[in-house]
Amino acid sequence: MSTTTLTPELDHSAIGEEVIEFPDNFLLIDLCGEHDRNLAEIERAMGVQILRRGNQLAVFGEAVPRAEAIEVLRSLYERLEGGKGLEPGDIDRELRMGAPEADAGPERQLEMFQGGRVEIKTRKKLIEPRTEAQKAYVTSLFQNEMAFGIGPAGTGKTYLAVAVGVNMFINGLVDRIILSRPAVEAGEKLGYLPGDMKEKVDPYMQPLYDALNDFLPGKQLAKLMEEKKIEIAPLAFMRGRTLANAFVVLDEAQNATSMQMKMFLTRLGEGSRMVITGDRSQVDLPRGVTSGLRDAERLLDGINAISFNYFTAKDVVRHPLVAAIIEAYEADDPAK
Repeated sequence: MSTTTLTPELDHSAIGEEVIEFPDNFLLIDLCGEHDRNLAEIERAMGVQILRRGNQLAVFGEAVPRAEAIEVLRSLYERLEGGKGLEPGDIDRELRMGAPEADAGPERQLEMFQGGRVEIKTRKKLIEPRTEAQKAYVTSLFQNEMAFGIGPAGTGKTYLAVAVGVNMFINGLVDRIILSRPAVEAGEKLGYLPGDMKEKVDPYMQPLYDALNDFLPGKQLAKLMEEKKIEIAPLAFMRGRTLANAFVVLDEAQNATSMQMKMFLTRLGEGSRMVITGDRSQVDLPRGVTSGLRDAERLLDGINAISFNYFTAKDVVRHPLVAAIIEAYEADDPAK
């Protein structure tokens, strides 16, 4: 058995046990998690066994998974040393993406830190992409005036777009945030809704409110919405507007018609950014009506300053069952 600290390189050639020593026992407690649940998650994902011995962790397993597990543990501990918290999503991100590359350079306007890690700062929390596809997507949101995020539910398309919008707003890169989606019912008729216009459309917009509430304090969000610096509106309300110096998100774009999509895309004004997100497998338009998202893919592919980012079931960051469900439906799709 060999014992190492966090800094020296380990000998990964042997199969068996490797021990890591952690200087701060309080941080080690946070690393292990309540009832060692963080260690259990790493064990399950990487096929190793981890035992705690005082201020040490012993990792058992074959050479490659053992080395990878040690790198994950090191990276998470360094995160705690930097004063950051450790949530289940952080464990998931490290398991999916591994340790950051030391030679990764900074990207324009991105909150990039040592090791090439991408971080999005908001008023309430720090957001980090949890898959390589998410990282590429966030990068493209900062680099391109118009970006498409296309893929199944649960891959973070809208959530990350709203986070980037909030980041750019609080840093003064845009003057306002405008979030929109088509007011299309998901396969069932809900009838006439009571109330004024806001009360009628709010049920369709609720996912956008949920995302904003994750990134901005409630009172500040209410004030910004009252001042129209943050707007949430149905797609139909975009007609006739020119959106300058704004971060604009169109969510559920698969439910926009071709004419609606053209109308929306041509609202782009000076100093603005547009993000269009959608899932081609969840079109709720009437039979025979072409999805504007499909048309946009076909017509705009290859235009400079417009990026297309695609997600798969492997990028789902909700409950693991969601990814399995999506894969099952995709396998049964006769169109594939």
